[in-house]
Amino acid sequence: MKEADQSDKSRRVFLQGIGSAGIGTGIFGTFGLAEPANPPRDAKGKIIPGFENTVQPAAPATGKGWQPFSDRKIRVGIAGYGLCRFGASFGFQNHPNVEVAAVTDLIPARRAGLARACRCEKIYPSCEEMIKDDKIEAVFIATDAPSHARLAIAALQHGKHVASAVPAVFGSVEEADKLFEAVKKSGLNYMMFETSCFHANLYAWRQRYLAGHLGKIIYSEGEYFHYFGTPLGGYNPKTKKVDSNGWRKGLPPQWYPTHSNAYYVGVSGGSFTKVSCLGMRSIVPHLRPENNDYKNPFGSEVALFQTSEGGMSRMAVTWDIRDAGGERGRVYGQKSGRGTVNTKRPHLPPGVPAGGHGGTHGHLMSEFVDAILRDRKPWIDVVMALNMTVAGVVAHQSALKDGEWLKIPQYEL
Repeated sequence: MKEADQSDKSRRVFLQGIGSAGIGTGIFGTFGLAEPANPPRDAKGKIIPGFENTVQPAAPATGKGWQPFSDRKIRVGIAGYGLCRFGASFGFQNHPNVEVAAVTDLIPARRAGLARACRCEKIYPSCEEMIKDDKIEAVFIATDAPSHARLAIAALQHGKHVASAVPAVFGSVEEADKLFEAVKKSGLNYMMFETSCFHANLYAWRQRYLAGHLGKIIYSEGEYFHYFGTPLGGYNPKTKKVDSNGWRKGLPPQWYPTHSNAYYVGVSGGSFTKVSCLGMRSIVPHLRPENNDYKNPFGSEVALFQTSEGGMSRMAVTWDIRDAGGERGRVYGQKSGRGTVNTKRPHLPPGVPAGGHGGTHGHLMSEFVDAILRDRKPWIDVVMALNMTVAGVVAHQSALKDGEWLKIPQYEL
């Protein structure tokens, strides 16, 4: 098929019926693609959602079309090799402009595994110790979610560029304000690795939006469905061990909102200004409020947001829906979306795989590295990261108040 024909076909797929046909079955498992080697699994041996397939259609071939522009190698420190082994899964160790200078994890066995995966000899017992290393220029924080903001702030204060797994903050607007101020004061780059932003459909919608082909977004939907019927476990900040009472147990759904919220904020660069959210109690025993440290009563939360453009977004996060896992969304603008614009995701450096979550991991890592090398602001910077994340924190507050409309703090530089 000629490139022009492929582009036209992609436009029709993205702007027609994708909500019910293409995405309705989920980003993952839809395209019949090969699974990555040794993907992370839950306690019952099932592959964790997001790791079923490594690429989506039209993912660029590794190295093909990528043009180097610098010989410099950025010295990166990586923290975290937990359930999803995120520390190594984004491919820093494969980028030609990166040297993984040090790694860390609080669990010794995981520390050793991360060192092997990243081909790195330098090991620190904690992220707090690693960020004191003056030879490290940037860090990737892939630790337990409750520690993301605290470690990011500390790294910025030690003069490091920061990339973080999602969410940027964990249930705290105050923590968001501190992170925002730390980024501003440091003048350094901060980027949140939100996988939905590099899904092929969202990336295409963003390019059409930036070109003016969509107009303002009238309505968008985002869904993050991840069944927690089987306890995933994880690092427990209280016991400082990995156990069944890890940080995921009973997690308020809208505290983990960025996979869905990206389907407006990631496309438009805008924000949510107010929210009404409703929650539904879970039938899963370990998710009930008496059995979780958050005293969270909800296994599912669906939020209706007003957007900074005056439009509306429905964003749903649930741990209770079986057999429909995935990150997906739909976007509808004032205009048709038709027009000539390149909607293909960027080419990746040689040796860098597209990776999990719909072929997004390599793109996120490469964007972070490229932003440092070119001395520019990265996509999904602190403003976009907090506008995606804090909206969910306030949405959960609304759900606890039976859907009361609440204003959402706004972040802008």
